[in-house]
Amino acid sequence: MASLPNHRPQQLSLGPLEREILQIVWELHVVTVKDVHDRILTDPDRELAYASVTTVLNRLTKKGWLACDKQGRSFSWRPLVSQPEARALQAYEQLNQFLAVGNPDIVAAFADRLDQTSVEQLAAIAQRLQAARNAKGTKEEP
Repeated sequence: MASLPNHRPQQLSLGPLEREILQIVWELHVVTVKDVHDRILTDPDRELAYASVTTVLNRLTKKGWLACDKQGRSFSWRPLVSQPEARALQAYEQLNQFLAVGNPDIVAAFADRLDQTSVEQLAAIAQRLQAARNAKGTKEEP
């Protein structure tokens, strides 16, 4: 699993079209509005204005997901966060929201409902946490 990136978008929540366009940027690495527009319109049942693609790319830039580079009169966009890093950020955010409940009974009830695979995954996570603590010199007990 990817570690948390040094750069974090200011806003993690994305709408469906933002997610779709971000996925295209991840696949192509560097895009122009035309690249994204053409890719979306490969679906004959889709309609999307060229200006809408520009708007979404600019919105993703403002949210901190993309960087916009200008070369002459041409603009291109590239991701600031990789897809694995984005998954790690989303998992981190979900975990923080879960832990924010702060009620040990709720967390314990959740743990009681885990299947064997989940328990094995939690054990692996606990080992990684201990290794991280040891590396930082805190040597806390799990």
